Amino acid sequence: MKALILAAGFGTRLAPHTLATPKALFPVGGIPVLGRMIARLKRAGCRGIAVNAHHLAHRIQSYLAENDFGVPVTLSREPEILGTGGAIRHLADYWDDEAFMVVNADIVTDIDMAKIYRSHCMHGAPVTLVMHDRAPFNQVWVDGRSRIAGFERYAAPADHTGQRKLAFTGIHVLNPAVVEQIPDGTFCDIISVYRQMLDEGVPIRAHVVCGHYWQDMGNPERYREAVVDAMAPGAFQSAFPDDPDPSADVKCRRLTGDGSDRVWFRLTRGRRRMILADHGITPTLPGSEVNAFVRIGRHLRDCGLPVPRIHVHDGFSGLVFLEDLGDVHLQQVVRQASDTGCIETVYRKVIDILLDLTEKGARGFDPAWTCQSESYDSELILDKECRYFVEAFLNGYLGMGVDYDDLAAEFARLARCTVNHGVAGLIHRDFQSRNIMVRDDRCYLIDFQGARTGPVQYDLASLLIDPYAGLDPELQQRLLNYAAGRAARRLKCDPDPFIRGYRYCTVTRNLQMLGAFGFLSRVKQKQAFERWIPAAAAMLADHIRGADGSRFPRLTRIAKTLRLR
Repeated sequence: MKALILAAGFGTRLAPHTLATPKALFPVGGIPVLGRMIARLKRAGCRGIAVNAHHLAHRIQSYLAENDFGVPVTLSREPEILGTGGAIRHLADYWDDEAFMVVNADIVTDIDMAKIYRSHCMHGAPVTLVMHDRAPFNQVWVDGRSRIAGFERYAAPADHTGQRKLAFTGIHVLNPAVVEQIPDGTFCDIISVYRQMLDEGVPIRAHVVCGHYWQDMGNPERYREAVVDAMAPGAFQSAFPDDPDPSADVKCRRLTGDGSDRVWFRLTRGRRRMILADHGITPTLPGSEVNAFVRIGRHLRDCGLPVPRIHVHDGFSGLVFLEDLGDVHLQQVVRQASDTGCIETVYRKVIDILLDLTEKGARGFDPAWTCQSESYDSELILDKECRYFVEAFLNGYLGMGVDYDDLAAEFARLARCTVNHGVAGLIHRDFQSRNIMVRDDRCYLIDFQGARTGPVQYDLASLLIDPYAGLDPELQQRLLNYAAGRAARRLKCDPDPFIRGYRYCTVTRNLQMLGAFGFLSRVKQKQAFERWIPAAAAMLADHIRGADGSRFPRLTRIAKTLRLR
């Protein structure tokens, strides 16, 4: 038999990712879905395969030319979209006197194509549509004799007695005589041809399948499901090679997210668990968040730092399968602690991890792994801390109408002081209590994709002034003194300048927090972050005063007004 794989569409529901990569070349488990379908048809006995293409046809042509599929594959270019019927007619000279198969390029399935073809040849109907029960996509009426009775999106049959609605899998087998019924040289929806056949009393057979796997890639969520289904078994095998029940089904449960646009899931197979981080489809990897997450995460683990093991990942889909560290983070430990001494003990351990990160993590760290910027420098401070504070919080959230230029000189001074008094190393960039997991009395770092070189005091400020934990000022001071002493020995720095640099970092971090809380609450509609704004706003004036507030008079005045709101 021969077959046609339909790959000409624009993939509109997967835009903007399909602007550069046609949907047929989206990888599933590292293999483009088009390649998967070609391989399946070859195994079914296909001796010739055609692929129609329109949108980004040159990309599909290059893919076909660069690979040997073990079966002749022909590209059918369509200057204008012809629809399924038009695509079949456009290949009229390609078909021979045998029935042929037509399949959508954007489905992943284990349906036995050879069995479908044999079944079609055993019956007299000119067309066989492969159907299954797939709510809510059941749109085709099938009668009790396994024949198509009507199409819901057009005119449904008047009498539904003895009929049921099923979903079309995107797989059909046609006799060559049907080609002549398709208008030539124009767009044609094949369903219109099938409807005409039904009106003329020509039977169309429904081959109903069950107990199979089938997933289409019509939107980002379904694409993610297809990739997870393809990769999860290998991820569990990598993580748990001695799993006594490797054939158990993998279950997926969405978890509460954080401030980013990533989506988190917990995967379970029997008693085994792992976390899935979905960074979103990322056709271009360099500089992407998923690339930073994987490269930096593996580097930190190689350095002996307590981060989750990354089992497997897929850069294009943005999916990362990693070790499950449980559900307890440092914020919860602080809230449930019986006394300050217990909290201080835990935080001292975390500060030691912080110093390990800045010292050990810096060895062999490649700046090319980073996203956004390679280092925490003056330019980043001005843009991602200061301007963010003005635009996202003061103006966006509070509507104060503050002119950034009125504060530009003070912000520039703040940026210089922060950098000049910084002790350089590798920093996490978001070293706060919700990014520190606690399991079996050990602390682990997560959300490390923002790591870059910068002042170690910035991470310390992120940890100690974190409003999620709400540490007492006296405890903050004791922990600061502990960190300064440890840094003096490990990083060979003077404690006094270290603390001075810390004071400036409390201001820049405080500005960043308020900008983030304002943006997440107002723009992203994540109102849960709004509850932390009062605490973050109330502490800003004190942090500015600790960083020599006389040098920042305008910023000080604004900070004082925030206490009154």
